[in-house]
Amino acid sequence: MSEAPGRLRAIHNAALLVEFGAQRGLAAEDVLAGTRIELEDLGDAEVMITCEQEYALMRNLLAGCVDEPGLGLLAGMLCHPTSLGIWGFALSTSSTLRQALEIGVRYLDLSFAAGEMRLETRGTNVVIIRDDSALPPELRRFTLERDMVAIGIVQQDLLPMRLPAIRLELALPAHPMYEAVSTLLGVSDLIFDAGRSALTLPASALEMPLPQANPASMKMYEEQCAEMVQRRRNRFGVSEQVRELLIHHHGLAEQSDIAADLNISVRTLRCRLAAEGTTFRELSSETIGLLAEELLGTGLTVESVADRLGYASVSAFGTAFRTWRGQTPGQYARANRLLTPMRGLR
Repeated sequence: MSEAPGRLRAIHNAALLVEFGAQRGLAAEDVLAGTRIELEDLGDAEVMITCEQEYALMRNLLAGCVDEPGLGLLAGMLCHPTSLGIWGFALSTSSTLRQALEIGVRYLDLSFAAGEMRLETRGTNVVIIRDDSALPPELRRFTLERDMVAIGIVQQDLLPMRLPAIRLELALPAHPMYEAVSTLLGVSDLIFDAGRSALTLPASALEMPLPQANPASMKMYEEQCAEMVQRRRNRFGVSEQVRELLIHHHGLAEQSDIAADLNISVRTLRCRLAAEGTTFRELSSETIGLLAEELLGTGLTVESVADRLGYASVSAFGTAFRTWRGQTPGQYARANRLLTPMRGLR
């Protein structure tokens, strides 16, 4: 599973981040600014958001707080199974901790986790490996801190005892705040500056029965997780995935690049877009126009925007922009000097 911008995420995580922002004195409107997430969306379990929307929300949150080591630890304290919808209920009713972990990783996009996670069995141990290589660098520390604490909180809610964890590896420099993570997870061997973040547990500990185990309920909740993921995939057309990928590539991508990102052929991509009534050229033009507006709105010069969007000259960019907006880039910039969050253009 990759953190591709078009990857869909459950709304629960956004709601928890907005709640955390409120605890830090931030208005929900400020945390949601520029994300295209409406306040009323936060309470609707059917709402889907993309990674880029979640990234924008996190950037707003970090901009409004003092982004220092430990902030993500506090955010992770809000992650309880009961606040994570169907995914949380599926975990709570699992028979064993192993089954809960397997379901959790299988439907990770319905969870709190920002990075990719996978389980590996190594001899008598099981390792939970977290990969955040596809996350924006400025968000990695916060999300890693939050995810590691959230794992501990969820585990203790499922099984009210501390597991005999063996080792915690963090891809972060040492800091006194992180001792709290090792205490929460019951780890004595804490390794900093690791090549990847991972939690090692004895495999035998994962066979412990969970107190709320209910096989019939678990089966029902897991089926609902699968249905929710499939329903979202059906509703999220290829054209929207192409838009998000173009944003991720800063508008500088050929049709073949996007097809490769989607693991389909150019011909298949062309056919699917045609079925949705659009073309790659139309989507590319639309997306570049959107990126141009956002860049101009942040105060960059027309020359800088033209260069960042790959135009050979300022005049070529100006001609294209007048086609989109009916005014010159300079006119638009003067009328729209907005400090808006950017879509991965850091």
